[in-house]
Amino acid sequence: MKLFVYHTPELTPNGKAPDCAIAVDVLRATSTIATVLAAGGEAVQVFSDLDQLKEVSEKWPSEKRLRAGERGGAKVAGFELGNSPLDCTPELVRGRRLFISTTNGTRALQRIQHSPTVLAAALINRAAVVQHLLQKQPETVWIVGSGWEGSFSLEDTVCAGAIAHSLVEQTQFSPEELAGNDEVIGAIALYSQWQNNLLGLFHQASHGQRLLRLQCHEDLKYCSQIDILDVLPIQKEPGVLKSQ
Repeated sequence: MKLFVYHTPELTPNGKAPDCAIAVDVLRATSTIATVLAAGGEAVQVFSDLDQLKEVSEKWPSEKRLRAGERGGAKVAGFELGNSPLDCTPELVRGRRLFISTTNGTRALQRIQHSPTVLAAALINRAAVVQHLLQKQPETVWIVGSGWEGSFSLEDTVCAGAIAHSLVEQTQFSPEELAGNDEVIGAIALYSQWQNNLLGLFHQASHGQRLLRLQCHEDLKYCSQIDILDVLPIQKEPGVLKSQ
């Protein structure tokens, strides 16, 4: 298994697809996706374009759909939800499909949607993702961070490091053998330094500070937890994720 970490969708190689691609947007799209599916949501369908989301979701019965829109960290007017996983309670999402568009995370998922296997990972469901990799042993794995508007983000990189660190711990691979690029080594180092204070790291991250200004303190706390959900969001058709 060779692991590659890309800090943003734009940094992935053109014209290539790995055996397994993992989208990461810890704050907050992939945390929300994992939460919805763990709470009994039927599926999560992702869009980068808000108008396309509205058009497709209109074809679903209103009682079977929820629409989540976020731009700049704030909820889009006219949508039932923003991008807070804390709003996705079992009572609200059970049996429904979530149609979601966010500033960064949905772009990452769309960039990798043609890979044979596409997963959504956050810190809260890291163990389920690692377990899948150990079972399936894909030859090449990309972990694609969402970043913020094309730039590096601490929270997505630390999640990539958490996945890589766990793989090293549970296999015979050394970090050097596992790493397909230098970013993997950097991500492992970041996680090793901050693994006992992930919330503290989020408070230093630029997007963490943006969410704090929007009074999303509880979201940061929730998203900084590790291995609390046993759920594997896996793409069943382009842009549609369901629980494995």
